Amino acid sequence: MEIAFNEVYTKFKLHFYQEIFRRFQDREASLTTVETFCMESIMALGSPTVNEFATFMRISPPNAAYKVNSLVKKGYIRKVQSPDDRREYHLEVTQKYIDYYNISAAYTTEVVARANQRFSPEDCAKLEEMLTIVSRELMPEVILPERRTAES
Repeated sequence: MEIAFNEVYTKFKLHFYQEIFRRFQDREASLTTVETFCMESIMALGSPTVNEFATFMRISPPNAAYKVNSLVKKGYIRKVQSPDDRREYHLEVTQKYIDYYNISAAYTTEVVARANQRFSPEDCAKLEEMLTIVSRELMPEVILPERRTAES
């Protein structure tokens, strides 16, 4: 199972890298590798504060602020003042990043559609159940904010 899991994970990563490099050739991409990691983390965390982002990434708040300011200048995120605590700013991804991110999301959607065609609804439901257990129970080191599902 480990070999199969690594193969699937590697294929998702490599497809993303292929698309990113294709865009670099077309001069559409402007994120460094580290900035891409930062953006994926910010998007996964929802709308974290700079300190929440720093804590999650295990970097100093000044280092996080430097990275955030660079991403703001490039137009991939914006800082939005909290209505509850005016001293606090939340990081929100912009449409510019969502368009960039969709390179990876579109492929995931395509692969899931293929799985739905290839496997029975029961098998797909079992796969979803297993992936949910892996995410929620077997990967406690990475906590993601709760996502809304179609049922909620």
